[in-house]
Amino acid sequence: MKSCRILLVGEPMCLFRSNCADVPLHCADNYSTGIAGAELNVAIGLTRLGHQAAYVTKVGNDPFGSMIVHQLEQMHISTHDISRSDTHRTGLVFKEKVTSGDPEIYYMRAGSAASTLSPADIDAIDLDGYDAIHMTGILPALSDNTRAAALRLKERALQQGILVSFDPNLRPQLWPGREAMRDFIHAFAAGCDLFFPGVAEAQSLTGLTDHQEILDYYCGLGAKTVIMKIGSKGALYQNAHERGQVPGYRVEVLDTVGAGDGFAAGTLSGLLEGLSLPEAIRRGNACGARQITVLGDNEGLPTREQLEDFFRTHEEVTV
Repeated sequence: MKSCRILLVGEPMCLFRSNCADVPLHCADNYSTGIAGAELNVAIGLTRLGHQAAYVTKVGNDPFGSMIVHQLEQMHISTHDISRSDTHRTGLVFKEKVTSGDPEIYYMRAGSAASTLSPADIDAIDLDGYDAIHMTGILPALSDNTRAAALRLKERALQQGILVSFDPNLRPQLWPGREAMRDFIHAFAAGCDLFFPGVAEAQSLTGLTDHQEILDYYCGLGAKTVIMKIGSKGALYQNAHERGQVPGYRVEVLDTVGAGDGFAAGTLSGLLEGLSLPEAIRRGNACGARQITVLGDNEGLPTREQLEDFFRTHEEVTV
C-alpha cells in the first residue's frame, strides 16, 4: 500500500465528555476529557488506515492547546504547522453521553485561536510532497480571516496539482447568515476534486429535493466529483465519467458524531490508494458505519485490520 500525505486544516477543540448516561449537560457532574473537531477526526481516520496526516491550526498558549498538541503527537499526526496564540484561547466543547441517537453538544469557541488563522499562515506552509488536502465548511464559518485562509489554501493546492477534498459540514449557527453560508459553500465547491455533502445539507443549500437534480447541480457548479451521503442507504456519486450508488450498512447506532468524518477518511484514502470510486466509497461507508457503533467522536474509526473484520462481518444494505 502506498502511504500518502494529507494536509488537514481546521479547529481542534478540547472535549469534555459527560460520563452521566442520558443526563442533560446542565445536570452532568462528571466528565472525561479528549479532543474533537471534524477535520481532526478525518486526520485520525487517515492515520489509522496507514497514511500520513498533518494538521494545520492555531491553539491557545494554554493547557488545552498543549493537550491537543500532545495527543496529536501521540497519534503520529504532524503538528509542525500548529502555532500558539498568547491572546486567544483554545476552543472547548461539551458533549452529552447518550445510549442512542444524537447527543447534546455545547461549544465555547467564539474568538478562539483557530478563528485567527489567516492567509499569511497558509502561505507559510510548505505544500511540497502532499497528495491531498481536506477541509470542511467549519473553518471558514469562524471568521473573515478563516474564510480568506480557506480560499488561499484551496488556491495554492490547485495551483500545485494537489487533490482538494471538501466536506461542507454545515454549522449554520457559526455563519453570519444562511445566504453567506450558502454562497461560500457553493463557491468553494466549484473546482474541488471531491465534494462530500450529506443529503440534508445539499437539500438545505440548494432548495432541491430530488437526488439526481442535486448531483447535477453541483457538477454544474464545477465540483469534479460529487459524493452525496444518504445515511444507511450509502452514498450517491457522479462526475463527468460515471454515476451510481454504493449501498451502506445497517448497524446499531450508539453515537452519530463522526460518521461523515469516517466516510471522508475512508473514501479519500481509498481513492489515493487507487481504488475505483465505488470501491473507495464502499470503504467510506464502512468507516462511517463502524464509527457510529461506539461512543465517542473518533473511537470507532478503524485500523486496516478492524476494517477488514467489518467487511467480513457486515453485509451491505440492499435497496
